[in-house]
This record gives sequence, C-alpha cells and structure tokens, in this order.
Amino acid sequence: MMACQSIIADMLEQFVDYRKASACWSETYAGNLRLFDRYCSEVFPDACQLTQEMVDGWCKKRETEINNSCRSRINVVIAFLRYAKARGWFNLTLSVIPQNTPRTYIPHAFTEEELSDFFKACDHIAIRKNHFYDQLRKITVPVFFRLLYSSGLRTNEARQLEINDVDLENGIINIRQTKGYNQHRVVLHDSMRELMGKYDRAVSPLMPDRKHFFPAPNDKVHPRRWVQDNFKKLWRVYNHAYATAYALRHHYATKNINSWKHEGFDFHARLLYLSRSMGHSVLESTKYYYSLTPNLADIMEELTNQSLNDILPDLPDYEEE
Repeated sequence: MMACQSIIADMLEQFVDYRKASACWSETYAGNLRLFDRYCSEVFPDACQLTQEMVDGWCKKRETEINNSCRSRINVVIAFLRYAKARGWFNLTLSVIPQNTPRTYIPHAFTEEELSDFFKACDHIAIRKNHFYDQLRKITVPVFFRLLYSSGLRTNEARQLEINDVDLENGIINIRQTKGYNQHRVVLHDSMRELMGKYDRAVSPLMPDRKHFFPAPNDKVHPRRWVQDNFKKLWRVYNHAYATAYALRHHYATKNINSWKHEGFDFHARLLYLSRSMGHSVLESTKYYYSLTPNLADIMEELTNQSLNDILPDLPDYEEE
C-alpha cells in the first residue's frame, strides 16, 4: 500500500487497492500517483478537499513535456478521478488528455558482432574485493541481459520476476507483473534454463531467503534505471551506436520473423505463438515488427514471386495521370 500524505490520502489508498485487485497496476502508475499526492500536500497544504484548481494545476502540460510524457504522467490521476466520481466522493471535471503522438524512434538493429562484444563486456565485470553489491551485479547482469535477448521479455517483466514465477525444472516463466492485465508464460530455451539454474545456485548462498529472482541487495526489485545504466555502461565498452536495453526485445521479434522465410502457411501460426509469448493482447501489436524486420519486402518477393503481384491489385499511377 502506498504511504500517501495529502488530504485525499485515504481515497488514493483505496483506489490503489482497487486497481491492484483488478490487476491493473504498474510501477509507472504508482510513481506518478505518489508525485500527485506529494504535489497536493506541498502546494496546497491548507486544502480541506481536492479542488479543480489542484487537478488542473497537475494535469496541465508542462513546457518541458511532449504529449506522450504528459499522458503518462496524468493517466493515473484521470483514472482516480473517474473512480472517485463513480463513488460520489466529488464531481470534478476530467482534464483533457493530450493526443497521443506516434513515436518515430526506430530501435537499433544489432549485429552479431555488437551482441558478442556486449555479452563479452557483461562477462568481464570487475568487482571490488568483498564488495557485496559488485559480487551480486557480476552474477546477475550477464544472466539478466541474456534472458532479455533469448526470450523477448520486457525489461520490467524480467526485473520483477519472483522465485515462484520461475520453474527451472521445466524451463517455464510465469509473467504476472506485466503491461496491463496480460499474464502469460514463456518457455525458455534449454541453454537459457541451464544458465538460469547456474545463476540460482550461485546467488542462493548470498541471499538464501530471497523473494525476487534477480534481487537488488535489499531483496527488492531493481529500479528501472538499473537496467539502462548497466546496459549503457557495458554497451559502450566496445560499441558506439545508440541502443537501449529494450531494443533486445525488438531484436528477438525480428530475428524470429526473419527465420520463418520458408515456413509457408505455418507463418501465421508462428506469428500467433510469438505474439502470445511476448505478452501482446492483440496480434496487431506483433505485426508492428513487420516494419522493423530488415529486408522483409525482399523476403516476401523471394517467397511469393509472381503470386504476390497477383494478390496485390495493380493500382493506377496517379502521378503519371
């Protein structure tokens, strides 16, 4: 439960409990609601109730924000206002959420050499003598990033894995902490299952009663920054192109799609399996990776030859007309 401190603390905590019970809660929601609670407490210390001024002040787009950042920050507050209105606590006007702006960022397309160099850097992390954090990091980081690479997990899904979520005997991961309510399971490659088993045997003596599979030193979930900070530091040991840890998920999807070039009618079935494994609620989310798959048009032409032209209509050339 969140430790809220504003005039609406009790209401916020009820809302949090409700959303968690509905499996509709996330770290992003928690962080932004905590900031809203602090804003109400510090900017309006004498307020007796939540007012329109307080809501409008928080939801107003800031000069330093883009539309998507503002949406991410205020979504949880809008959800809380709807929840409160339905219970008759107050009747405030819901702020207008800025229109979503399509992202133009294209994830980095890893080369085999880049990945080899990155994992080499992961395997050669230096540690200070008898320094517990360094020891834990040296054991955890190489396995954590190999899991992202080999399974397509979201970074937050891997961070929040608990011991009970990982079945090392059968090589199955149960993803409970994910985007929205979309619990799913991921089957590990045998080599990844063996590697995670070695990791578990190595880290268990250091933290024998740990709750999380990849624990921080205090057995809490690593913060989001831990992932990117470690990725950036190790990536730059040998590589210079811009890349993020999340691009490993994109690489997993495009690598799979490219490997199906001779599957024929099984292509759609494999795409469905990939979609479910990656935790997509609709197939359209997985189809997005078509646009990220290198040389996909050439692959399709190679496989279909003239039949592709028979399927696609011969549209008139409006520019010539």
